[in-house]
Amino acid sequence: MTVAARPWAAGVRGGSPAVLLVAWLCGGLLLAFILLPLIQLFAVQTGGSMLQVARQADVRDALALSVGASLLTAFVAGLFGVPLAYLLARVNFRGRTAVAAAIDLPLTVPHTVAGIALLMVFGRHGVLGEPLETLFGLRFWGTLAGIVVAMLFVSVPYTVNAARIAFEAVDPRLEMVARTLGMGPLQALWRVTLPLAWRGIATGLTLTFARSISEFGAVVILVYYPMTAPVQIYEMFLNYGLESASAAAALLLLVSLVLFIAFRHFAYGRRLIAGSGR
Repeated sequence: MTVAARPWAAGVRGGSPAVLLVAWLCGGLLLAFILLPLIQLFAVQTGGSMLQVARQADVRDALALSVGASLLTAFVAGLFGVPLAYLLARVNFRGRTAVAAAIDLPLTVPHTVAGIALLMVFGRHGVLGEPLETLFGLRFWGTLAGIVVAMLFVSVPYTVNAARIAFEAVDPRLEMVARTLGMGPLQALWRVTLPLAWRGIATGLTLTFARSISEFGAVVILVYYPMTAPVQIYEMFLNYGLESASAAAALLLLVSLVLFIAFRHFAYGRRLIAGSGR
C-alpha cells in the first residue's frame, strides 16, 4: 500500500509513513486534550440552562462589557503595537533585542502578579493612577479604562509579534520601488506594505481580542467591578455552584467561538474552510 492510499497520509508532501503516523497520533491526543473539556462543558447543559442564564441582566451586561472592552483593547493594541512592530521589523537599532524581549514579558508573568503590578501603577494610589485622577479625572480602578489596561498588558504581545513577522515577510525593496515611482514614505507604507502584511496583523489583533475576552487575573485585581464575563462566572461559581457557573461559562465560550471564527474568516477568507485555497 502506498503512502497516498492511507487516509491519514492523504495530501502528504514528504516524510516517512511511520513518522507521519506518530505525528497524527500525537496531534490527535493533543486535540482530544483541548476539545474534550470544551465538548463536555456543552454536553452537560440542559436545553434551557444557557437560555435561562442569558436572561439574567448581570450576565448579559458582563458579556457585553467583555466583548466591548476586548474590541477596544484590540484597537489600542493595533494603534500602538503595529508601528512598534514595523520599527522592530525594519530598523536594526541598538537594544532591539531587549525591546523585543520586553514585549514578550507579559507572556511570562502570572496574571495575578500582573494585576498587582498594574494596581501599583494605575490604582487609586498608584504612581500614575493618583496623579491622572487628580489632574484629569481619569480613573482606572473600577472603570472600563482599567479593564482595557489590564487586558492590554496581557494581550498586546500577540499583536506586536504577529505584525512584526508579517512585516518581516514583506520585502523592503518593494517600498523602495514604490518610492522611485513617486510615492512618499507613508504612501508606500499604506499602499504597498500594509496590504501585503494585513493578514498577519489581523491575526495578531484576533489573538489579542481572544486573549482579552478571557482575561481574569489582572482584571479582577485591578478592577473587579464592573464585572467582565470571567469575573462574573467566578462570582457565580462561588455563590451558586458549578451548575449555574457552567451554563454561564458555556455561554461565554459560545460567544467567544463565534466571534473568533468570524474574525479568523475575515483575516483568511475561504482559506479558513478550504485549507490552502488551491
